[in-house]
Amino acid sequence: MKNSFFILLSFILTLSFSETYARKQGAFANSYDVGNPKLKGSTRFDVSKQVYTLTGSGSNMWANADQFHFASVKMSGDFILTTFCQFEGKGVVLHRKMGLIIRADLTPGARYADAAVHGDGLTSLQYRPAENEITNEIKAAMTAPDVIQLERKGDTIVMRCAKSGNPLTETGRLTMAFKNPVYVGLFVCSHDTAVIETAKFRNFRIDVPAAENVDGYKQQSASRLELLNLSTGDRKVIYTTKEHIEAPNWSVDGKFLIYNSGGLLYKFPIATQKPEKINTGNVTKCNNDHGLSFDGKMLAISSSATLPNGRSGSTVYTVPVTGGIPKAITQDVPSYWHGWSPDGKTLVFCGERNGDFDVWGIPASGGKEFQLTNTKGLDDGPEYAPDGKKIYFNSVRSGQMKIWRMNPDGSNQEQVSYGPFNDWFAHLSPDGKNMIYVSFPVDVPANSHPMNKRVTLQVQPTNSRETKILAYIYGGQGTMNVPSWSPDSKTVAFVSYTYGDPNY
Repeated sequence: MKNSFFILLSFILTLSFSETYARKQGAFANSYDVGNPKLKGSTRFDVSKQVYTLTGSGSNMWANADQFHFASVKMSGDFILTTFCQFEGKGVVLHRKMGLIIRADLTPGARYADAAVHGDGLTSLQYRPAENEITNEIKAAMTAPDVIQLERKGDTIVMRCAKSGNPLTETGRLTMAFKNPVYVGLFVCSHDTAVIETAKFRNFRIDVPAAENVDGYKQQSASRLELLNLSTGDRKVIYTTKEHIEAPNWSVDGKFLIYNSGGLLYKFPIATQKPEKINTGNVTKCNNDHGLSFDGKMLAISSSATLPNGRSGSTVYTVPVTGGIPKAITQDVPSYWHGWSPDGKTLVFCGERNGDFDVWGIPASGGKEFQLTNTKGLDDGPEYAPDGKKIYFNSVRSGQMKIWRMNPDGSNQEQVSYGPFNDWFAHLSPDGKNMIYVSFPVDVPANSHPMNKRVTLQVQPTNSRETKILAYIYGGQGTMNVPSWSPDSKTVAFVSYTYGDPNY
């Protein structure tokens, strides 16, 4: 509620907006009624579900002046805004609108660009090129999307949209320079001064991408540890940090996650959400290839090491999940762990031998390694199905990176993922019904899984070719390299990245 100070301040500055919340609403510093509509709007943030509900009135967002409700935060530089969105109820006016917006200031005639979805399904990139000028638009061929994205890259503004489950499609692009900082966020407008409309926004993220030529290993991003509900597609951030974390595993009792950061491994209890370092002795260069045995008692890790013969590279170790002195399992480098057999007797890993990366196996107690794939090109990410009857892996042998599977002895190798993207690291749900994997866009080389890319998480039944995109994220390497399902097969853990505030 506004107090007299804000009323006086608004009067003195002659700003035509009213501040409806002085406290932070999720990612947003404040929310406003731009243009002073007669009926006041609101922003509510459901902390448990991480859903924003905006109510708003307003005559329009068009012509040379606007009235609408706006939840915003100030941003500078490049950024990507992404959200799932939907109206609540049938509505009154077909041209009610909701969406994402970039705005020069909070005056009614301000310069702006937005990704707008109307009540009748009309979708467009709307923009006012100069203060108090008439608004223009670039109409999308798609109608009524429920996923929208608005990106600022330099002076270029790009709109993308999708119907959930499908890839984002570019629907508008323009050149429009804004002075920093700008106001960015969510909006709703009823298109009728006598009506309040409601819009809900979920999975809202502000991602700040890496600048050009940034090496993600040398200049690492901030991180969000997230949970993704398989049935609803809802994402929930459970931990944010300015440190770079990678590759969460989920314990078999569902009580904690394990991730790597800075060469070390950390236990992350779901209840306390306070990371605890796992003792790995002098093995302190752990990478993002690690995971628990099916009984939850042992942890396989991959860490850089120097062998007695002087060769250096990633080596596979095992250690009790409670920590201790790791035991080296592989005797050649590089070796990157990816899977335990359900009986705990065998480890499978990606290893480079004779100049080619293939899938290999080795007894979990140590011993002689054995080759499972020998096709020219990269084979990576092997993981056992929960029943032990198949090993899933990703291979570039078709020209694209795709998910394949084979018998545990390497026989009967068959492709199981299709479509236009490069698919990496299939993880099988504990009930064996689904796999989830990271898909990179086609402009990324098939044999590469770099950091700092717009990627998707796709789910696919193990008995079908049908796929569905569950999440549109900024990430890639480190997002979900290893098994990450909850024991009830309902949720997966992953990491998304940003070079901005991870709380957005």
